Amino acid sequence: MKVRWGVLGAAKIATNKVIPAMQRARHCEVVAIASRDEGRAQEAAGRLGIPRAFGTYEALLEDPDVDAVYIPLPNHLHVPWTTRAAEAGKHVLCEKPIALHAAEARSLLAVRDRTGVRIQEAFMIRSHPQWQRAKALADSGELGDMRAISGFFSYYNDDSTNVRNVSAFGGGGLLDIGCYLVHTARFIFGAEPSRVAGAVDLDPRYGVDRLASMILDFDGRQAIGTCGTQLQHYQRIQIVGTKGRVEIEIPFNAPPDRACRLLLDRTGGLSGSGVEVLEFDICNQFTLQAESFAAAILDSRPQPTPLEDAVANMACIDAIVRSSQSGRWEPPVV
Repeated sequence: MKVRWGVLGAAKIATNKVIPAMQRARHCEVVAIASRDEGRAQEAAGRLGIPRAFGTYEALLEDPDVDAVYIPLPNHLHVPWTTRAAEAGKHVLCEKPIALHAAEARSLLAVRDRTGVRIQEAFMIRSHPQWQRAKALADSGELGDMRAISGFFSYYNDDSTNVRNVSAFGGGGLLDIGCYLVHTARFIFGAEPSRVAGAVDLDPRYGVDRLASMILDFDGRQAIGTCGTQLQHYQRIQIVGTKGRVEIEIPFNAPPDRACRLLLDRTGGLSGSGVEVLEFDICNQFTLQAESFAAAILDSRPQPTPLEDAVANMACIDAIVRSSQSGRWEPPVV
C-alpha cells in the first residue's frame, strides 16, 4: 500500500526537493499538486509526472484520492491550511515552523483531536542517520554527561520580495532557521529548557529579525545558538559532554548526493589527531521523512514526531523573542 499525497503550493522547496524525494519513497505516491496559479500547477505536474493539477487548494482537498497533504506554503498560511486539510480528512505534513507562535500551534492540537488525522511538523533532519547517530551517542553515555550544545546557521538573503523578508508572512531568521537550533537542542537533550535568553537585531527596512542569538537553559545544561539571514552561508553543530564531543559538519542542509560526516572526538586534542570520522551512506532526508510518516499512517503506529513537540518548539521561540524585548530570562509557555 501507498499513501497518496497532494501538495498545496508549487514552492521551490516542494518542486525541487521534497516532491522528487517523496516520489522515491516506497510507500508514497504524489498524485496531485495545487497552486493559486493553475498554469504553475500544470507546469510542475507535467515536469514532475504528477497526474493531477488544480488551480485552487480547495479543489485538491476535495479530491477523494488524496490521503495526505504536504504544505510548503509561507509561514502565515501553515495553520489555516493545515486546519482545512485536516477537516477534509487529510493527514498533514507541514513545513516548519508549523505556526507563527505557540498559541497558533496549540490550536492544531484541538484540530487533530477533533478530526483524528495525523499532523506533523516537517523537521526532515530528524530522519537523517547522522542525527540519529548523534542522538544515540548522547543517550548512550559515550560522551559522558551531556552538558553543552552550540549551533550556528546562516545565509544571505537581502531580497525585499522574498517571503522570508516579509513580516506579515512570518519572515525572519528565527522562524526560518533559528527553529532548527531550538529543535535540535531539545532533541539531543531530550528535555525542555526551563528558561531562555535571546538577543535579536531587526532589519529596519523589513521589520524582520536578521540576526538572533539564544541561550537555552536546561537546568544545568545549556544550548547556545546564533542564526542570521544577512551573513555568509554557514552551518555547524557541536555537542559536548564530559568525555567526548560530536561535531556535525552539515547538520541541516544535508546533501542528497554525497556522504555526510560526523566527527567524534574522545581525546580533546587541539590538533584533531584523536578525531574519528563517521561517514553515512548517501541518503535523502526528505525521502526518509516522507517514508517514516507514511509508514506510521499505514501501520497505525505513532508518528515519528508528535504535534506536541511542535508546540513546545514554538514556545521556546516565543520566549527568545520575549527575552530580546524584556532583557530578562523568559520561561517557555507551552
